[in-house]
Amino acid sequence: MITVITPAFNEAQNLRTLYDRLTAAMTLVGVDWEWVVIDDHSRDETFDIVCALAGQDPRVRGLRLARNSGSHVAISCGLHHATGAAAIMLAADLQDPPDTIRTMIDRWRSGAQVVWAVRRARPGDRTHAGFAAVYYWIMRNVVGMTEMPARGADFFLIDRAVIDAFRRFPERNVSVLALITWLGFRQETIEYDKQQRAAGQSGWTMAKKIKLVVDSVVSFSDLPIRLCWYGGALLLLAATAILAAGIFLRPSLGTGLPLVLAAAVGLAGVQMLALGAIGEYVWRALDEARRRPPYIIEATTGADMALLDSA
Repeated sequence: MITVITPAFNEAQNLRTLYDRLTAAMTLVGVDWEWVVIDDHSRDETFDIVCALAGQDPRVRGLRLARNSGSHVAISCGLHHATGAAAIMLAADLQDPPDTIRTMIDRWRSGAQVVWAVRRARPGDRTHAGFAAVYYWIMRNVVGMTEMPARGADFFLIDRAVIDAFRRFPERNVSVLALITWLGFRQETIEYDKQQRAAGQSGWTMAKKIKLVVDSVVSFSDLPIRLCWYGGALLLLAATAILAAGIFLRPSLGTGLPLVLAAAVGLAGVQMLALGAIGEYVWRALDEARRRPPYIIEATTGADMALLDSA
């Protein structure tokens, strides 16, 4: 059986169409499947529609989170409640065509444990495309995850072994995509054309994008701390050079007050950046030490309560 996981935030206009297309695609594949929809505390009728779909099709299950927690937390919730031999992450906005699932399952049956669907084209807002390009460049060239697809891939299939490994990680502030890449296993890619959003607006705000970048870098790299060390060493060398210049070139430098002020302000700025970088790690250590659950389920529909209690 295949579990299809869909995080949804204010996607009431798209869910019925997605259900019809998903049903048609899975019928062609010819496998047993279930659809787990994670309502990320939507403000519209998203969960009502999930309840209606679950009432007419026992393969549909829905979980509503008690607060809006972001798509990566919603995906984690879906993976924790997936019962299939493999799980597929499918967005609710109809940008990822369900027809691609057949190719993903074929690759999985051939031995791949992680199948990334990589975009050939990305229609829509250039701002989103630009941010994605910067994010994946950082992950590949700064964090060092060279295995991550250069054009990005948030449409993927993972095997049960990968799901079980993922569930062993209780981290709260982490990119699901980066963690799955880091886990290893046999990973392959396929290509597809991303479609235009069918209806509604994306809840992927700039604040959430910035948090994703910070979480991704801090969770998998100590580079920010090392950059603070390198910056501090360079500042000490610069201070030594300025001191030497002040001693040997005093007549030509004049009072040197502007230079001193610039050095003081620059040093203060670097100190603030260093404290901010260290603070990110300290905050995440505190957040993990609290052991708060990453999500709280407010309501369920079409679900086996015994399964939810044991998950």
